[in-house]
Amino acid sequence: MSLASTGDWHKHSLFAHALRLSVVFIVLSLAACGTAPRREATYKASESALANEPARAPENSIGTANDVLFRAMALVGTPYHWGGNTPSGGFDCSGLVGYIYRNAANIQLPHSSREMASVSGEKVRHMDDLISGDLVFFSIDGGISHVGVYVGKGRFVHAPNSGGTVRLDDIDGPYWRDHFAYGKRLLD
Repeated sequence: MSLASTGDWHKHSLFAHALRLSVVFIVLSLAACGTAPRREATYKASESALANEPARAPENSIGTANDVLFRAMALVGTPYHWGGNTPSGGFDCSGLVGYIYRNAANIQLPHSSREMASVSGEKVRHMDDLISGDLVFFSIDGGISHVGVYVGKGRFVHAPNSGGTVRLDDIDGPYWRDHFAYGKRLLD
């Protein structure tokens, strides 16, 4: 084997190694993109029939309602974690609502959707009577088992399920409309 052919082989080997590294980098980049959270889906345009309704807030608590809404919206994309009640540890539905109300309205709520449903406050039976900042409760399998915060225009923020994230959904979408129990007004 001559020195020239050894040098050519070495150049070919370096090129092949660089090519393999490039392919690995591209594959890893594509895999990372494929597994990254898709936040744009959480902000899709509302398809709610309530989307064109005027935004309403409690007359005596507009500032507090705004604080609740800003806090709720800022948490969209936070990972779901059963029993979780902090942004760093993730949220379940009641942990999310408790965190929002504790930090934005200085209201302490119990840590279960069923117990939150029994807290005193005006019960709102119809979706079109909800105002920004209302708690919204859902009945799944016969009892209250899910809670979120109504933000207005037919949308609510909630932590829906294991493996997901806090998100914004249409309250009158096919699933949530069928399971809506009532709202609860704590801020008026």
